[in-house]
Amino acid sequence: MNASTGTAACPHCHTLNRMGGGSASQAHCGRCGQPIFNAHPVALDAVGFERHLKASTPLLVDFWAAWCGPCRTMAPIYERAATALEPRVRLGKVDTDAQPELSQRYAIRSIPTLMLFRHGQEVARHSGVLDGPRLLAWVNAHV
Repeated sequence: MNASTGTAACPHCHTLNRMGGGSASQAHCGRCGQPIFNAHPVALDAVGFERHLKASTPLLVDFWAAWCGPCRTMAPIYERAATALEPRVRLGKVDTDAQPELSQRYAIRSIPTLMLFRHGQEVARHSGVLDGPRLLAWVNAHV
């Protein structure tokens, strides 16, 4: 999937935007005018999660919690991955303490858990910390 020819949700207002020709990395939201891709993971609540899930841009979600040591280890790795993966893949973060219904819906049993979605469907899942190269290889193998 090429983000320049599908849809992507805005990381600021979560509006679904049609991505025409041109550079997706330079696209701005038709509603709020903010950049659609900013090379940072998007903090997602239940509503934002649903909007990003509906986009044709694949969605990689890190289910995490602030008290989790491995999650804190994974956070800067995941942040750097956004630079390498956007606009081809949207990165999101779901705080399992703040969004327990999403954790239950996807049967998250350990954190951090990474889930990759394409067209609203789960295509891959990984629990535990991955270093940068392994994270990129894992995503690239499934996108």
